[in-house]
Amino acid sequence: MPSLVSRFHLLLFGVTLAIAGVALLHIPAGYAFPAHWQGSAADWLWPREVALSVAPLVQFALMAAFFLLGRALTQNHLAKTRHILDPALTLLLAVAASCQLGLLLNGIGSDFDMFRITAFVLATVLLVLAAVIFEAERHSYAGLRMPWPIPSDRAWMIVHRSAGLACGVAAAGLAWLAWIDPGPGLLVIGMALALFMPPVIAGLISQIIGKRR
Repeated sequence: MPSLVSRFHLLLFGVTLAIAGVALLHIPAGYAFPAHWQGSAADWLWPREVALSVAPLVQFALMAAFFLLGRALTQNHLAKTRHILDPALTLLLAVAASCQLGLLLNGIGSDFDMFRITAFVLATVLLVLAAVIFEAERHSYAGLRMPWPIPSDRAWMIVHRSAGLACGVAAAGLAWLAWIDPGPGLLVIGMALALFMPPVIAGLISQIIGKRR
């Protein structure tokens, strides 16, 4: 049976593990990554081993969840949703890999701030996605895919415009956070919220609309 986890996804996971290996070789044991700055001093530190293990664990959990989701869907439903779920998993894994690279660069003393770059790029992607979702028209293969049906054209429009606005707000908030540069810690939290807020809002609104009918 086809899987949502492709070889490219496994490649991203392997790259993240490789970055962790390089970081362990080049960053001294006992080093702590500065995650937030208070004035000129770091007031939030990430221990080396803990910080470097987060991205691979998150990626593994995501791939496991998408693999199980692919197994749970029928072949017809999988065919209709693959064009959305595949790039969604790719984006999530790529963000985690970029953050892992950011840790490596941070640990070796580079001035190349991969966390801010990742946040700006993700904000741009979310802004484009906001426009696409907001203007989406109802179609069997287009728009958001829910585990439950959206009952009417009006409900479809409400759900998609709400999700589009949520993506726009998430993009603006993430771009502002990257601009003020509060440190990798808050940027990672901001990226996680920006990624998960739109689908959660879309799901909640579609459920509320469905119950009112």
